[in-house]
Amino acid sequence: MTDTAPVGGTPTDPLDDLLRAFDLTPGDAPDTFDGPSQWMPNGRVFGGQVLAQSLIAAARTVDGARLPHSLHAYFLRAGKVEHPVTIRVDRSHDGRSFASRRTEALQNGAVIMTTMASFQSLDDGIDHQIDPPAGLPEPDSLPTMADSLAGIAHPAAQFWAHGRPFDIRHVPSPIFLRVDGAHVAHQALWMKTVGPLGDDELVHRAALAYASDLGILEPILRRHGVPLATREMKIASLDHAMWWHRSGRADEWLLYAMESPTAQGGRGLSTGRFYDRSGTLLASVAQEGMVRVPEGISD
Repeated sequence: MTDTAPVGGTPTDPLDDLLRAFDLTPGDAPDTFDGPSQWMPNGRVFGGQVLAQSLIAAARTVDGARLPHSLHAYFLRAGKVEHPVTIRVDRSHDGRSFASRRTEALQNGAVIMTTMASFQSLDDGIDHQIDPPAGLPEPDSLPTMADSLAGIAHPAAQFWAHGRPFDIRHVPSPIFLRVDGAHVAHQALWMKTVGPLGDDELVHRAALAYASDLGILEPILRRHGVPLATREMKIASLDHAMWWHRSGRADEWLLYAMESPTAQGGRGLSTGRFYDRSGTLLASVAQEGMVRVPEGISD
């Protein structure tokens, strides 16, 4: 793993930084938890970090035999990396098989995200899934993020190349500076954490929640030939939903297959599915984002 030096801070290991963000401490009030914010080059808290922290905080109030199976979140305000995050949990419901929790993530007393999460004890039942896309290249055959961003000295590019806790490989290629190939509304990412996570199932599900916010809005931009580096473009997550179907490991290669069914009115919707390398469907994701592109930029 490669160290990255946050502005005004000390070098940190990306995976250690992720696990520190997951290591919540009890707050001053019952059912409240505090966690650090990860450094980001734009100064804004990464949404996936708060999704994962909210999930972990909710899980702390649930019987340990129950695992999260769904989460629905609204991003309300941009968080700031210089402030920690406090998660306040409301114990909405405890049933025989399911438990529901509502959380609020706060910075300086202002709510930046709300979530509803549901937990279920393990159960038997009917089983089917949609298959993963066929014919995609294997992750080891694809360039790393560092390869794709080699020679770009911008701090954000260096952070994406060396500072993320996930190794990410694009199919067909990244859209940071340009959109190569056909302008289609779908893409895929191979990803895994840059080191082992241990065997705690909740940590792997939280890591998947974190990863689910990586690149999920890119199919909208790819469809219109708009690179992420487009000046004066405004893009932000509005709401996010996730369903965990089966157990899997976030520290082994996962395929994140994404598509955007629609974009309109300054908003776009993307959906995604996580598969393990054997083709087992682990989780599904949906996110709507604000996407405002300067006039004349898109095709």
